[in-house]
Amino acid sequence: MIDVRRMQVLRAVVTSGSVTAAAAHLGYTPSAVSQQVAALEKETGIALLERVGRGVRPTAAGRLLTEHAAVISQHVAAAETALADLRAGRTGRLGIRYFASVGPTLLAPALARLRREHPDVTIDPKLTDPNDPLPDVEQGHADLAIVVRRTSDESRPGIRLMHLLDDAYQAVLPTGHPLAGRRMIDLAALAGEPWVGSEPPGPCLEPITDACAAAGFSPDFVAKSEDYATAQGFVAAGLGVSLIPRLGLGTRHPGVTIRPVRRPEPVRTIYAAVREISLDQPALRALIDALVGAAKA
Repeated sequence: MIDVRRMQVLRAVVTSGSVTAAAAHLGYTPSAVSQQVAALEKETGIALLERVGRGVRPTAAGRLLTEHAAVISQHVAAAETALADLRAGRTGRLGIRYFASVGPTLLAPALARLRREHPDVTIDPKLTDPNDPLPDVEQGHADLAIVVRRTSDESRPGIRLMHLLDDAYQAVLPTGHPLAGRRMIDLAALAGEPWVGSEPPGPCLEPITDACAAAGFSPDFVAKSEDYATAQGFVAAGLGVSLIPRLGLGTRHPGVTIRPVRRPEPVRTIYAAVREISLDQPALRALIDALVGAAKA
């Protein structure tokens, strides 16, 4: 295999017309330059330079390698520029995984801010419901995932979780329900009600079932929907009551009443998950800052 660095030395010799001038340009000794050219001739199996008076000139093979060395230098310079742009956050691509209810409330304003700050970064957001997006981050298929996790969940090696928001669940009742007149509802007051499920099995359902267990009952699900709008429709139709997180109540059905819940208040905790090794990327850091800002807003 031809040594690229030796090709660059040969190019310096051909450009300057002498070993001594090339050595001065490269910061080498003349003997070191001669050794590099000799090693390159040994690698290629052909003479690359011939002496002309006090200088040298390339053979046909020397001219060929010099031309390729020039092309390589251009590619290296382009790579260095592209790398500098990526390192500074001016270019790049960010793969994002998210679930539906954080799309309009957290992700949309964060992406708008990221677009203003890093207009040349390509953004690739993908909805992952109902799958857990964390494996995509672990395997390098995504740069960031918005996830729901409990404090008791095991940490993942190489993954950083950054807290964004505690999203409390609220009671969704049919208009005219006896409890709708209360400003706040104790969770135990819903124990004897038929329930409309609003969450799939997993980290978003667990805060509901855990809170109900703490209140001394297990909810009787008579209907289930993994879509918040449909769940509200089921409640409005009188099928039962439901608990839906605040982020899922951006659009409210006219036939329901929404009240906060206490004793206990079910809460899902939302995090941004990234690989530790990726945290030095300016665009990714900017996205995290934008998500934190959107969560505070």
